[in-house]
Amino acid sequence: MLEIKIQSLLSILVSKFIMKLSKVLFKGGTNFPGKIALKLDRDILKTIANNYDVILITGTNGKTTTTSMIYSIIKASNKPVITNNTGANMYTGIVACFISNYSFKKSNERKVAVIEIDEANVKFVTDYIAPKIITITNLFRDQLDRYGEVYTTLKKIIEGVEKIPSSTLILNGDESLLGNLNLPNPIIYYGFGTKVNDNKIVDINADAKFCTICKAPYEYNFITYNHLGDFYCSKCGYKRPALTYSIDKVVELSTSGSTVHINNKEYYINQPGTYNIYNALCAYSVAKVLGISDNTIETSLKTVASSFGRQETLNIEGIEVKIILVKNPAGYDEAVNTIHLDKRKINLSLLLNDNYADGKDVSWIWDVNFERLTSLNINKIMISGIRLYDMAIRLKVAGLPAEAFLLCKDDGSLLDEIKACDGEVVYVLATYTAMINLRKFLHAKGYIDKIW
Repeated sequence: MLEIKIQSLLSILVSKFIMKLSKVLFKGGTNFPGKIALKLDRDILKTIANNYDVILITGTNGKTTTTSMIYSIIKASNKPVITNNTGANMYTGIVACFISNYSFKKSNERKVAVIEIDEANVKFVTDYIAPKIITITNLFRDQLDRYGEVYTTLKKIIEGVEKIPSSTLILNGDESLLGNLNLPNPIIYYGFGTKVNDNKIVDINADAKFCTICKAPYEYNFITYNHLGDFYCSKCGYKRPALTYSIDKVVELSTSGSTVHINNKEYYINQPGTYNIYNALCAYSVAKVLGISDNTIETSLKTVASSFGRQETLNIEGIEVKIILVKNPAGYDEAVNTIHLDKRKINLSLLLNDNYADGKDVSWIWDVNFERLTSLNINKIMISGIRLYDMAIRLKVAGLPAEAFLLCKDDGSLLDEIKACDGEVVYVLATYTAMINLRKFLHAKGYIDKIW
């Protein structure tokens, strides 16, 4: 047994007991065991994460999917690896993840921990861990009541990064907020080396449209989505940094996935949408820094399963149901763009909640381009969630046919409507707690094997 303080030992044992009890009684419990562990030993993370090379994944959109991709690639390379795959990305959830994987048997084997982390929690973890790699996916307006504007979110992340100057930063170079950080850390950038559309004009509702140096509006050689792309400032000369890893060619985009060239080699990404190309490129970049082979990366990206609620596909009474997490305008627009690739007769279900984890302010739905849905072949539009009436009004204003609206006040009535759908597919667009609640309900009905 490793030498360990009595206080730490008690913290680990009690937390492990609570985890087992929570799994039996509540089919989960990802944060509470961590809270108890920290009550008994506030420095417990330093002990339980001691033998790991830690990779932290943060940013507004894509954390869970990118974490899953990185974990799958590392696992396929036969390295011992753990991850917080339940999406419990707060400090307490991360502590619980390490405790769950902690062994009292002495081992000198170095392991890898791929950890998704909430933007505001980076500074708590880096008090005790010096990660090998920190990657930041993007920065969009999200939960304005909690984070404020994107500049506030960036500041929260940087507060944590500044504590660990030795960590390698792998950053989205197309994210204009990440190109001028003035940090001593080794920095590697990834991004698009080619356009995905002909758009060069940033939308009025896009984030981070102004130069971080001189405040002039950015210009673009091309935009991928929202404010991401090959940006430059014609006034002061600030521009996108040089990319080490890049998308050289987009071969095909479909509702099933994308075929692209990364650093002149073709890869198929088993997740649809431009945003998932970014997620895969981030995972590729991390894997290359870790020295993992191209063949292992290729196989993993081709076969990686979707994370719960992120492009997850279910079969409900013979009907194809795709659940897509949406939580802010940038991500929602990308989900809409992905659905727009589907030329079949489709059904839509839109779930809007305003719980704390969703953000209490739902005015952001007015910045989503729902108008783009009007050109699709839509059969039924099912609307649910705590703020279903707000969503119904927004969709009516967008020009969607109100006679096709079905207001479902609970998951049971929503499920009944889904079962009665014509058409080939149902797309469920749900905010975080609406997605979690729906998945729990579907699990209880036998349509989902595991909640987490």
